[in-house]
Amino acid sequence: MAIRSHRTRALVAGALLWIAGCSEPETGPIVVSAIGGPPELVNPNLKRLDAASAFLIEAVGQGLVQFDATGQVQPALAQSWIVSDDGLRYTFRLARLRGPDGEPITAEQVTERLQAVMSRASSNALKSQLGVIEDIEAMTDDVLEISLKSPRPNFLQLLAQPEMGILLDGQGTGPLRIAGAADGAVRLEPPEGDEDDGAAEPEGPRILLRGEPAALAVARFSRGLADLVIGGTAGNLPIARAAEPDAAALRFDPVAGLFGLIFTSDEGWLAAPEVRRALSMAIDRTELVTALGVPELQPRTSLVPDGIEDLPQPGQPAWAADPLPMRREQARQLVETALEGEEPPPLRVAVPEGPGYRLVFAHLRRDWRAIGLRVERVAAGEAADLRLIDRVAPAALAGWYLRRFTCDRSAICDPEADRLLAAARIEMWTAGRQTLMAAADRRLTDATPFIPITAPVRWSLVSPRLTGFQLNAFSRHLPETLVAPAP
Repeated sequence: MAIRSHRTRALVAGALLWIAGCSEPETGPIVVSAIGGPPELVNPNLKRLDAASAFLIEAVGQGLVQFDATGQVQPALAQSWIVSDDGLRYTFRLARLRGPDGEPITAEQVTERLQAVMSRASSNALKSQLGVIEDIEAMTDDVLEISLKSPRPNFLQLLAQPEMGILLDGQGTGPLRIAGAADGAVRLEPPEGDEDDGAAEPEGPRILLRGEPAALAVARFSRGLADLVIGGTAGNLPIARAAEPDAAALRFDPVAGLFGLIFTSDEGWLAAPEVRRALSMAIDRTELVTALGVPELQPRTSLVPDGIEDLPQPGQPAWAADPLPMRREQARQLVETALEGEEPPPLRVAVPEGPGYRLVFAHLRRDWRAIGLRVERVAAGEAADLRLIDRVAPAALAGWYLRRFTCDRSAICDPEADRLLAAARIEMWTAGRQTLMAAADRRLTDATPFIPITAPVRWSLVSPRLTGFQLNAFSRHLPETLVAPAP
C-alpha cells in the first residue's frame, strides 16, 4: 500500500504553491532535480557526495570507466583496457581527450589522482575497498597500469563510481562542461569542438541540474518543470507517493547495500551478543517491508545479500527460519536474563529526518516494545545506542559489506574476522578467498554488529522524454544515457 499522511501531503501541497510562481524552463535542456544540497564540484577525497554532486562529477569529471544505462562498465577516460590472465594487472589506454587547460590528459595526471584516493589524508568513501591495489603506475603518456594484490571480481565497478572521477586543478575532464547557471541550476553542455580539427556543432545532452529538498523536487516534476528527480530514498519516498505520480513515472532501482541498524558502543547492556541478537530477532521484517510498498523489495536477515560472487552462501543467524512468535519469546527471555531483573534503560535509536524513516522507526518501536523495551527516537547526529544506516553498495563485493565492521570502523567487531579479511585480501585463489570470506561472515553474523532489515531503496521520477533511462543495480544515471539515440 502507498504510504501517506496529512503532514506529507501538506508538505507537497506547499511546495506546489511555491513552484507555481516559477517560470517554465526554456525548451531543450533536460531538467534534473537531485534531492539534497546544491550541486558542487567537490573533491570526493575530502567530502562525501550527495545526489547532486555525484551527478555533477559523473557529468564533468569522468573516471577511467563509467556505467552505461544498465549498470555495465563501459569506457570513459580509458578507451580500452586489458586484464592479465591472472587477474592481477589492469592496463588502461587513455582516449585522446583534453583537460581543462586544453592540453591532452596524461596517464601521469590520472595516476596522481588515483593515488590521492588511497592517501592517508583521503576520506574517500571507497578508500577501504581500494586496499587491494598494490600499485598504480603510468607506463607512457597514454597508458597506465593498476596492479592488485590478488584477483578481485567486479573491480571495475569501483572505478566506475563518481568517487573515482578525475578532476584536474579543480575542474572536470568531461564529457560535459559547466557552462554557467540558470534559474538556480547549473547548466551543463558538451564542450566546444576544436576549430582546427574542423569539428561540427558539439553533440551531447544539455542539462539543467539543481539540488533541492524532496518536496520541491517532487513538486517541480509534478508541474512538468523537471524531467528527472534523482536521489530518492526510503526516507523521502512518502513525499513522492503523496504527489500521486503516474505508475510509469516512479521507478525503483534494484540496488544492493546496507539498510539497517549499527550499534554504536561495546559497553553497557548492549555489549552482550545475545542482547543484540534479541533485538534483531524481534523485528517483523516482512510487515516493515510491506509497509514501504516497494516492488520486489525483500526482508533480509544476513549481513551480506545473496548473489555476491566471492561469498556465494552468506551466513544466516540460527534463528532466521523460526516463526516470529517463537523468536520474540526467545528475545524477551534473552533480554530479561541479560538485565537480571533490572529496569532496562530506554533504547535510543538515531534516525535521519524523513517520513519514510519515521515509518521504519515506528515499526521498530512497536516490535521492541513487544519484548519489553522502551524506545526513543533521536536525531541523526545525537548520542544513540543504534543508528539507522542506508548505503548502496558500490560494487558486488563481499568485502564492502564485511569491512564496514572491522575493528577500526565499528564499535562491535571481531578481531579474528579482521584477520580473516586481511588474509582474504591477499589470497590468490578464488576458492581460498571464498572460504576466508565465509569464515569472517560467520564470525560477524555471530557477533551481530549490525541488524539488517532489507536492501536500500532508491527511486527516481522519470518523464516520458527520457527514453534512454533504465534501472540498474547502482542507481547511476549518466546524462548521456537519459535519452536513447534516434534509430
